[in-house]
Amino acid sequence: MNAVSIRGDWVGRTIDRRFPLIAWLGGSGTSGIFLTEIDGTSKTQATTDGSPSGSGPLKAAIKLMPASAQAEDRFAIWTAAASLSHPHLVRILRSGRAEIDGGGVVYVVTELAEEVLAQILPERPLTPEETREMLGPVLDALTYLHSKGYVHGHLKPSNILVVEDEVKLSSDGLILAGSTSHEALSNDLHNAPETASRPVTPAADTWSLGVTLVETLTQDLPIWDAATDTEAVLPTSLPTPFAEIVRECLHANPARRCTLNDIRAMLEGKPRPTAAPPAVHVRHPPHRLVEKAVPAKIPLVALIIGFILLVAIIIALALRSHKTHAAPLQTENTIQAPTAVPGPMTGPKTVPEPSTGGSENGAALNRAVPDVPRVASNTIQGRIGVTVRLTVDPTGAISNAEFASRGSSAYFARLALESARKWTFKPPIQKGRPVASTWLLHYEFRRDGTDVTPEQTAP
Repeated sequence: MNAVSIRGDWVGRTIDRRFPLIAWLGGSGTSGIFLTEIDGTSKTQATTDGSPSGSGPLKAAIKLMPASAQAEDRFAIWTAAASLSHPHLVRILRSGRAEIDGGGVVYVVTELAEEVLAQILPERPLTPEETREMLGPVLDALTYLHSKGYVHGHLKPSNILVVEDEVKLSSDGLILAGSTSHEALSNDLHNAPETASRPVTPAADTWSLGVTLVETLTQDLPIWDAATDTEAVLPTSLPTPFAEIVRECLHANPARRCTLNDIRAMLEGKPRPTAAPPAVHVRHPPHRLVEKAVPAKIPLVALIIGFILLVAIIIALALRSHKTHAAPLQTENTIQAPTAVPGPMTGPKTVPEPSTGGSENGAALNRAVPDVPRVASNTIQGRIGVTVRLTVDPTGAISNAEFASRGSSAYFARLALESARKWTFKPPIQKGRPVASTWLLHYEFRRDGTDVTPEQTAP
């Protein structure tokens, strides 16, 4: 059987008489990915051969590789990994062998990603808050894979995906722990240095995660010279606690790298349980190395001064806390309706007293508009629409918030849902009594601002 080269002009062909190649999604010299459709109304129901049951087309991704010894190894991993199940791991729906243009290919069909981190980073870096939200699911997925005897082996922005508003890791490139990576010989800094000559271990994923965090927060890669034993040089702009996490991930010696549990602890502000190295290299313009070392001894005078400063800081924080309670800080642009709104209640919510009779519509009282960072709004082309459906109880408080329409961006959809949950309402009156209601909040995100239009749909 002849060897084939995966090409984008295969669009219109059908693989294995069941998977149409609808659109070219990208690829490399050894593989290609297409948009395809599979039968089934639910990806959660599958037949014994791994394909979804039911009827109706479902969008999916299909990856093709020319038949070879390496491709057969990859096919074996796909077959085994189809049994893996984790909410933050892309599901393998089907794999198999096929023939096209007289040559053999192996293929794997997976869930289709709505967004890819690698597509966002050229436009803007993630904020520290967004990075935290991304990192939690990634750590959970890696922990699951390692417990099952796998190493992800290809952790990088192109393999961190959003599927149905959930952050997920790709699953088509997994490596058995203790085996050799065929791709490790490339010059990709995301690959841990030891994988070029030694079996792959979970510590390789830790290195890849450190490189990915730097790229996610700065749109740049750390500097590391494979010919020396020096530590990686990091941008000085890395915020806390990510600077510490990255330093502990990017030790050239895998035995010195932190664990996934260490990363979770550092995210919570706790120090890494193991001892940290005595010196840290950071990057300062113009690319010179600065050493920060912990002094061996601390003079008594320094301890006394430090104690006095600590007392002063505590007093300052106490004063600030008092002011904060007097005037709470606002994290979003809040528009207050003309109708007066009672202050925060310390007791249980009460339903307003019934009026003497009649009916009237409800009204939005407190309107929270998302405060979109400028770096995020600059990525908008045209407008992004999101609609959130709210269920409001007779007190005017929200009892449920869900998407009626997510729009084209998971990021802006999340901003809309978070702000919608902060709205309050004057309940509508029916037969003299306040009643529950349903509202739609129509969000329109633009580069120059954000508009929200409320619409009462019931009663």
